[in-house]
Amino acid sequence: MFTLILLLLLLDIPFLVADFIYPRCFWSMKQNEYESRNLGRGCIFFIKLAKYPVEKEYFSHILDIQTHTENQKYALALAFSMNDINRNPDLLPNMSLVFKFSEYNCNWKSLFKAIHLSLQNHEVLPNYNCIKEKNCGVALTGINWSATVTFHTIAKNVLFQQFLHLTYGSFHPVLSDQENFSYLYQMASEDTSLAVALVSFITYFRWNWVGLAISDNDKGIQFLSYLRREMEKNTVCFAFVSMIPVNMHLYMTRAEVHYNQIMTSSTNVVIIYGDTDSTLAVIFRMWESLGIQRIWITTSQWDVTPSKKDLTFDNIWGTLAFGQNHGGISGFKNFVQTLKPFKYSDEYLVKMEWMYFNCNVSASICKTLKNCSSHHSLEWLIKHSFDMAFIEGSYDIYNAMYAFAHALHQVTFQKVDNIPTDNGKEQNYDCKKLCSSLRKTYFTNPVGDRVNMNQRNKLQGKYDIYYIWNFPQGLGLKVKIGMFSPYFPNGQQLHLSEDMIEWATGSTQLPTSVCSADCAPGFTKFRKNKMSACCFDCSPCPENEISNETNVDFCVQCPEDQYANTEKNHCIHKALIFLTYEDPLGMTLSLMALCFSGLTTMVLGFFVKHHATPIVKANNCSLTYILLISLIFCFLCPLLYIGHPNSTTCILQQITFGAVFTVAISTVLAKTITVVLAFKVTTSPRMKYFLVSRTSNYIVPICTLIQVVICAVWLAASPPSVDTDTQYEHGHIIIVCNKGSNTAFYCVLAYLACLAFASFILAFFSRNLPGAFNEAKSITFSMMVFCSVWVTFLPVYHSTKGKIMVAVEIFSTLASSAGMLGCIFVPKCYTILFRPDRNSLQSIREKSSSPTHCS
Repeated sequence: MFTLILLLLLLDIPFLVADFIYPRCFWSMKQNEYESRNLGRGCIFFIKLAKYPVEKEYFSHILDIQTHTENQKYALALAFSMNDINRNPDLLPNMSLVFKFSEYNCNWKSLFKAIHLSLQNHEVLPNYNCIKEKNCGVALTGINWSATVTFHTIAKNVLFQQFLHLTYGSFHPVLSDQENFSYLYQMASEDTSLAVALVSFITYFRWNWVGLAISDNDKGIQFLSYLRREMEKNTVCFAFVSMIPVNMHLYMTRAEVHYNQIMTSSTNVVIIYGDTDSTLAVIFRMWESLGIQRIWITTSQWDVTPSKKDLTFDNIWGTLAFGQNHGGISGFKNFVQTLKPFKYSDEYLVKMEWMYFNCNVSASICKTLKNCSSHHSLEWLIKHSFDMAFIEGSYDIYNAMYAFAHALHQVTFQKVDNIPTDNGKEQNYDCKKLCSSLRKTYFTNPVGDRVNMNQRNKLQGKYDIYYIWNFPQGLGLKVKIGMFSPYFPNGQQLHLSEDMIEWATGSTQLPTSVCSADCAPGFTKFRKNKMSACCFDCSPCPENEISNETNVDFCVQCPEDQYANTEKNHCIHKALIFLTYEDPLGMTLSLMALCFSGLTTMVLGFFVKHHATPIVKANNCSLTYILLISLIFCFLCPLLYIGHPNSTTCILQQITFGAVFTVAISTVLAKTITVVLAFKVTTSPRMKYFLVSRTSNYIVPICTLIQVVICAVWLAASPPSVDTDTQYEHGHIIIVCNKGSNTAFYCVLAYLACLAFASFILAFFSRNLPGAFNEAKSITFSMMVFCSVWVTFLPVYHSTKGKIMVAVEIFSTLASSAGMLGCIFVPKCYTILFRPDRNSLQSIREKSSSPTHCS
């Protein structure tokens, strides 16, 4: 079974493709009388099997019956179908199908009268008696479903013991009740796939906000449930749902409410669904006459072409209609015209029915349908050859007759061996057998469409999509712009011809119909309470989040190494920020470091050159050289802070800083102790041992070793490493060296502070000691500068980030080193260069009686 269905689907594809190779157009011209629209009237066709051939001319009698145009169209379609079957030698050979029809209004009295008149004529219907005929009665009715139910009830309970009932027109759920209507067959397919087709069409044009007007009955409610289910799947919402009462008087009490509902709605698209003879049909015509500008979407049964007297030709958007897809039936026009050529001229037929032709848009004198005048349209139309189009009701009649003929053929030739035919009586048929055969009937009609009479296994309907444009003077043009087939995969079921759309509407895109304008990239949808799923407000994306598509529900966070641009529609890579040599600040600090280190080197050289002078020999010249060398490294140390940080430089920064500054401060401490010991010798001979044994020289390695131990513990516990800060400065990634362990870092500073404070205390109390070249005062000022710099450093360091923080650390290093260099060595250099008289032994003897020898 699956293989068969798949094969049928594959065979169907070429037909779909062919529909676009030869696009179809339809045209008609309405008569002056509005009454020709034939709302609320219908007809009953009683079917009879004649045991003799019937020629086409037999059906000419129906042309003399005075009836409404709509009913006459269906009668002609039935006659054409029967004539087609009667000429087919493979169906009911030597037999013919004939019919009798009656017109009725939609009430009990009219139906009784129509049935009674039809059954009185025994010459036409010899099988039927007025009282409970035992034979199987066969009738074809439409389009009003309520009249169909009424007729079925009368025929079943009053006229026939057995009754087979076929209907044409739109499908109605009430008539599908097998318990109450077991012998009733609806030729139309259920509109389940119509809802899918409508939603596919709506989403194709990116609409999500549509209105719906339906009849307030079972059919309308069922269609609403189908449509709502499909719309929820595709996030399409109702702007309003207008339930039009079936009773006209009831509607008139609410007319203003329904009118205001459609006028105040922001939607540009309104779907109209219901019976063509309902109150909704009248209201739809009223809405059009009031000039309501909307894109109307209906089914093709709806006649939306105005009459010549209707001057409301001002709908700038036209009407879209969905109709059951079926093959073209040729020869209908010729059949009708040969019945009565003088009556059925081309001019008459085009006022009675849609005429179709294969239109060539490229050859049209109108570049677009909207810009085509009524005169030009007629000029273009008369160049084509036409045939009468089978509208959906007519096509249902065509299939109903072929289905009945197939079923009757099977039953007839199954019984022919068992029924005597020599008695001249006509053959009787059992409705149960006929219905059973009809239910199993599955065939391909002459135009290539498959027909399945099993109500449960009916094929889903395919739909043609038309654009209808009305011209003045009752001229209407209907252009096929696409089709929908449920047998294609999801996403490929809708096929639209953009060339036909552009020719019909002037553009490949129809007006928008959305609840809310699209949220542009950089914004996210934001729904308030009780908002429809299609309605939303737009909210800018939060900081450092983006959206690069329209109508997104959530913004996306940029990666840490990127940041959102101003429009917040894409992420930009953050610039790396660190102190470089090319940076003016980095260049300035590096030049300062080199200059100070160069200056210190010059001082060292100058002291080495004058090493024999008393001022150099004073206070242990070895410690002086160590101090100057350590200061050189203190000035060079900031160069490790400049450039792209890496693991090596981050470790060297802190270890080098701690080690060289420890050497420098411990050297200053040793020099201070030397001064103290030198003056204590004069008052305490026991102190001479410490001075002669040079105990102060051991202070430097001991103090340095302690700092080295602290640094070793630091490296073992949590060594410095490269760190990035992506949040502090917008659009930048700050690369700095993380101290690793802040505790260890502050231990290093605290140890240096202790050494500096000890040096300061000793020097301060030794500043007034007598003696030549007493450095106590210089050391006091240098330690004061050193401590001031690093006390100021701490709050400033913690209040800055990035390269400024690094610059603060470099500047503190340079300032504290420069303070020691300036306070301790500038006075000595001044004395050597400008006051050589003070740098002599005689001067020393005058100031001090205890000379110190340089070792």
